[in-house]
Amino acid sequence: MKFAACVLLSLSSAAAFQQPLAFRPSTKATTVALRQSASVEQEEEQSAEKRKYKKDGRLQMMKSDRFHRRGFKDVREAVESRMENQFQSSVVGGLKESNYVMEKDGVKVYLAKDFGFCWGVERSIALAYEAVDHFPNKKVHITNELIHNPEVNDNLSSMNVQFIEKKEDGSKSFETVEDGDVVILPAFGASLEEMEYFDKKNVEIVDTTCPWVSKVWNVVDRHQKNDLTSIIHGKYAHEETVATVSFCEDYICVKNMEEAEMVSDYILNGGDKEAFLKHFENAVSKGFDPDTMLKKVGVANQTTMYKKETRAIGQLFQKTMMKKFGPVDAKKRYMEFDTICDATQERQDAVHELVEKSSEYGLDFILVIGGWDSSNTAHLLEIPHMEGVRSFHIDRAECIGADNTITHRTVDGEIVTEPFISDMSKEVVMGVTSGASTPDAAVQNSLSSIFFLKKMNDEKAKVAN
Repeated sequence: MKFAACVLLSLSSAAAFQQPLAFRPSTKATTVALRQSASVEQEEEQSAEKRKYKKDGRLQMMKSDRFHRRGFKDVREAVESRMENQFQSSVVGGLKESNYVMEKDGVKVYLAKDFGFCWGVERSIALAYEAVDHFPNKKVHITNELIHNPEVNDNLSSMNVQFIEKKEDGSKSFETVEDGDVVILPAFGASLEEMEYFDKKNVEIVDTTCPWVSKVWNVVDRHQKNDLTSIIHGKYAHEETVATVSFCEDYICVKNMEEAEMVSDYILNGGDKEAFLKHFENAVSKGFDPDTMLKKVGVANQTTMYKKETRAIGQLFQKTMMKKFGPVDAKKRYMEFDTICDATQERQDAVHELVEKSSEYGLDFILVIGGWDSSNTAHLLEIPHMEGVRSFHIDRAECIGADNTITHRTVDGEIVTEPFISDMSKEVVMGVTSGASTPDAAVQNSLSSIFFLKKMNDEKAKVAN
């Protein structure tokens, strides 16, 4: 994947605002990331000639001169400079240089060892920015949010990128796209039907789909070739899952272990078919029949799901098929591949480490920063929540109020406002992390709000005394 490698190298070597060396990863980290990128793309390209199912359509589209997924070299240097200015952070750079710990204005911060932008997100942003610059005289559309980060999407809006409106029935207002326009496909991917629609129009398609997402499409393609029904661990309405199921023949989506157990129980014992289909009515393929379509299954997942739950669900279905059909026959009836992306896993592991050391560090709370509709960020919040560690998920610095309140998203998805720092008289000790679609600048802005809040309170206390 030549372009992804180029983007990653250039972004990784860019300097932070005030601390030139802080943003630069080790040579080893860069090499690993490049190998990941290349291997995922290579897997897709090497098997291209063998595919004969739904993915054939996408592969055919990719051969068109109007289908772009490697970027535009003529504007790359300017885009790299713009991304550096918008997204890097001297504060985060300082944290990295000081072993991920910082004390400032009465606040002690422990930063998770893995956090923030992943290479797939950086690649998607670079592709989108390059598309805008490369086609300066064309109208540019995007089928959805590029990533689940408000600042990045606001930047695209300011660049006059048109976000295609989603109607109440779930369809989109594609009639706004005219011949000669440019259409960006977001990092989550787009459904096969959407791709086919734009392929038939005289438009330039810029595909920013994360290679880890297309890896999942490879997996469900294998399910089809082996006559397996795809069981997708994911949220059926999430953009990535919508795209993934469009490449499936027969599928059912399960959002958590509870729903997975419902499917497992039906495989083993049967049950009320009507009630089963009613529960999963929005999460199954057209004409889905649980009596005939759950005899051979394969498991895949939305790449941003909680890693431990995905693994547990895979083990559940493996045991289910062995119990139902015996260990020998089960090998022909069950298939599983690990499609949780490395970035998701690494960020979850880093938060686990923060939680495990929360008592040792004396953490008052853990702050999770990222889009409220970001699945990978929401799962980061679940980790401290499950261990009883006070934690907050905010989408931007403005969520921290000057009156010492915080507006945050709970694990149940509710947006609430409540008192924030419980004891301003002592040093505030906090942990912080951010989702894979969150720039370092968003972390810096949020921390700066907390530093300012504590400083103002301490100065007020001095005056009062």
